[in-house]
Amino acid sequence: MPSVTRDGCALHYTLDGRGPPLILAAGLGGAGAWWDPQVARWADRFTLLRFDQRGTGASTRVPVASIGQMAEDLVAIMDHAGIARAPLLGHSTGGAIGVSLALDHPERLSALLVYASTTHGDAYRRRLFALRRLLHERVGVEAYAQYTSLLLYPPTWINAHDDALRAAEAAAGAALGAPEVQASRLDAILGFDRRAELGRIALPVRVVCAADDILTPRYFSEEFGRLIPGAETVIVPRGGHALSRTEPDLFDEAVLDFLEAHR
Repeated sequence: MPSVTRDGCALHYTLDGRGPPLILAAGLGGAGAWWDPQVARWADRFTLLRFDQRGTGASTRVPVASIGQMAEDLVAIMDHAGIARAPLLGHSTGGAIGVSLALDHPERLSALLVYASTTHGDAYRRRLFALRRLLHERVGVEAYAQYTSLLLYPPTWINAHDDALRAAEAAAGAALGAPEVQASRLDAILGFDRRAELGRIALPVRVVCAADDILTPRYFSEEFGRLIPGAETVIVPRGGHALSRTEPDLFDEAVLDFLEAHR
């Protein structure tokens, strides 16, 4: 697993598949393993760059200063991997990283797909994250992971995948940093707000969200669609925050034509 060191953090990444490059940026959990299902489905279409964000996975477990810092981390990873320019698909926090890259380094992206992300931290999200922080600090990583599952997955999917989900929760817990590290990641996404600048984005952009997503409700995606010139907004009828895992066929329908058009 190659790595590059920037700003006091060893950043680990992987390259899988063949074809033109596609960057996959994970959500708040931060680990590139989030995209394992897409590697299995897309490795014959793209060379997939996945990375463990600072504070997560195999990367150094250090606090995060901002979404902008993680966007600069990604630039360093792209440089190390020899990728000058590529489309980016970002889930949740990864979508915010992609927006920062589109604003600060537009020459590095050929297109941006923002999946289940947020334009800013509002009162609803602050309440959710306050409880997540409390669970992690006072109860432990197991409770944090179990609550995260309730936020990511629709009830019917949880009922059908209970055993597998328990194993996934254990793995997700192991990938988390210490409470202070994860708290810094919560603060980074809550503090992200570049709405006033979104009109500068000139890249092709598609915004995708499930209608039943309770972690990043669809109104954030609709706001991205209004504020980014020419952006397409696709609302998928079901799938929750983890649409790419719960409804992979619907997810492919929502994203692949866009990604292939800009490869």
